[in-house]
Amino acid sequence: MSTQEAVRAAELLSQLIALRSHQPGPDGIGGNERKLCEALVPLILPSGPDEIVIVDAPRAAGGAGAYLFARWGRPDTIINAHIDTVPANTGWTRDPWTAAISGGMVYGLGACDIKGAIAAAITALGRARPRNAGLLFSGDEERGTASIRHFLASARAGQVQHAVVCEPTSRQLGVAHRGVLAHRARLVGQGGHSSRADHLPRPIAQLARLAVALDEVGRNRLDDGAQGMTGLCLNLAQLGGGVAFNVVPTDAELLFSIRPWPGFEREMWDRDLSAMVRSIDPAIELTTVLDHAPFSCSDGPGITRVIGAPMPKQTSLDFWTEAALWEAAGIPAVVIGPGDIAQAHAPDEYVSIDDLGWAVDLYARVLFGS
Repeated sequence: MSTQEAVRAAELLSQLIALRSHQPGPDGIGGNERKLCEALVPLILPSGPDEIVIVDAPRAAGGAGAYLFARWGRPDTIINAHIDTVPANTGWTRDPWTAAISGGMVYGLGACDIKGAIAAAITALGRARPRNAGLLFSGDEERGTASIRHFLASARAGQVQHAVVCEPTSRQLGVAHRGVLAHRARLVGQGGHSSRADHLPRPIAQLARLAVALDEVGRNRLDDGAQGMTGLCLNLAQLGGGVAFNVVPTDAELLFSIRPWPGFEREMWDRDLSAMVRSIDPAIELTTVLDHAPFSCSDGPGITRVIGAPMPKQTSLDFWTEAALWEAAGIPAVVIGPGDIAQAHAPDEYVSIDDLGWAVDLYARVLFGS
């Protein structure tokens, strides 16, 4: 690992942090992915790509979305990192978009998730010209996955044989991870004056009963699952309804989710959930609001060749990544990158400069086949 390259990656990361590419927050204002892509072009051009293109792919939630694709030869392997970030969380003690380097760390929104990997991959280009490899810097990962779906549906994805998806994995090789399955339960009643509450349907109370029943399911299945991914991760995210203490609510909603593992028996879950809902109140309307499949690498030997030596420790991940979409498209994938997921989405997010140097070495092996 070159200290000089690690420092260069940290300096480049500082520039990328300043280019706002966040998803819209409570104010409804988001960053601009195309502008970030445009800033990357002059950094990639000196490595002599055979093609470099920016493609507009509007975000699922609206706003300027885009991705950048660069290739050298006919790429059988692609390094993929997302350029968007979440909105700045509360609790930051510094400006999220002004990078700070202190104590061997780079602080800033997206430093860990996952602009550090972008900086490392581009820094690696300074070593040589890649061989039959590509870079895909895609947007909208944090909300709607519009960019990666657009790319995978294009002719450019047709020749790709492996994808290295960049996420903070603490230098470990993610070969499997959970999915995300979110549901909304809604119940509509009559509504009315609270003096008649004993005689009117009470949507919030009924959904509270459902929430308690779901919580019990989660507690009873803490030991279920695949190796390293036990438990449903059942999350009762939101229960709401009503307008005032003296008004019986007309309707109520419960939002909840689980994180299924590879091999999860989805049909059984759907059947049991429907039965539970009917037993509490047949009038409850149940819808699926998010359905991201779990991921399991389908070509271990091939990925081993792509990553090269030294081979990182293999692991399973509790968080979802777009590696699942690569696999669904028939392209074996793996997840690896600098940083620790504990820092992602957190106030004062950071990545270590040492991790950036490690990532430069890793992505160089992928790009140059050595």
